[in-house]
Amino acid sequence: MLKNKNYNTFFHIWLITLAILVATIIIVGGLTRLTDSGLSITEWELFNGILPPLNSEDWEKYFESYKKIPQYFLMNKTMTLEEFKVIFLWEYAHRLLARFIGLFFLIPFLFFWYVSILERQLIKKLIYIFILIVLQGTIGWYMVKSGLIENTTVSHYRLSIHLFIAFLILSSLVWLILNQSNKLKKKFFQFNSNYVSLKFLLVLLFAQIILGAFVSGLDAGKIYQTWPLMNGDFFPNDILYGSFFKFSEPSFVQFLHRNVAYLIFFLSIYIGYQIFQNKLINLYNNFLLYFLVIFLQIVLGILVLVSGANIYFASMHQISSIILIVTAINLYYLSIRT
Repeated sequence: MLKNKNYNTFFHIWLITLAILVATIIIVGGLTRLTDSGLSITEWELFNGILPPLNSEDWEKYFESYKKIPQYFLMNKTMTLEEFKVIFLWEYAHRLLARFIGLFFLIPFLFFWYVSILERQLIKKLIYIFILIVLQGTIGWYMVKSGLIENTTVSHYRLSIHLFIAFLILSSLVWLILNQSNKLKKKFFQFNSNYVSLKFLLVLLFAQIILGAFVSGLDAGKIYQTWPLMNGDFFPNDILYGSFFKFSEPSFVQFLHRNVAYLIFFLSIYIGYQIFQNKLINLYNNFLLYFLVIFLQIVLGILVLVSGANIYFASMHQISSIILIVTAINLYYLSIRT
């Protein structure tokens, strides 16, 4: 809550815009990964990369830098400058949007702090979000570095951290928006026995986001492109039992991603049963919206598989994951009694 109510509307719009920007950069980041564009800029360029290449000399400079990394000479040796411009602009847009989010957060926040309208607890929460934003940028470069020396792609572990932090920032903003809209001060995660199933659901959803990053980073969606079985079997048959629990095995990662999705789906049905059994009328509509989104998410996941990891289905799958997290958080928020 704010000390000065005159700033409520401005503050609320700021938070909503930030959440939209973070959701947008998740989508752009996903497309950057799907188009294999993330390694096209081989330097961090925190300040001097704000403007795109403005002449042929600048384009050649960036292209020559790209030619020095394994992704070029092992995968894209026939790439032309015009083809390079496409992947470069995806990564450039991703980085430019990240810079804009940082500034769009920092400048209004400093203004709110300067005019002394923020309560102490709210200041702490906003500082926490800003630390996550700065950490996100650092992790982003740490991720890119993993694909510049020996690999043709980034580390799927670092990719998962990068995506997880992005969703953590989005979730924190959504929670602040809900508190601001309802003029409440609910805590995000309360360690008690109330609605354990909903809390477990959130844990599973965030775990599934990490697994989704593993699938993307390992291109695990391009194998076993059948459903409901994996080429006629429940377990993948191309890995040995001893290496089954390795998160560097694409087949195992896809297997885990599939089955965590089933677990989330059946847990969602159980939560719905609890809500309707206990006649929690205030949760009816929000649960139905959440369940519609989880159903859509699973359908899109199946379409990604059977379509050969089609980029449009894959992007829609990621977009729906954003909506899924938001609707799940909203459902959990409404379940908390003050």
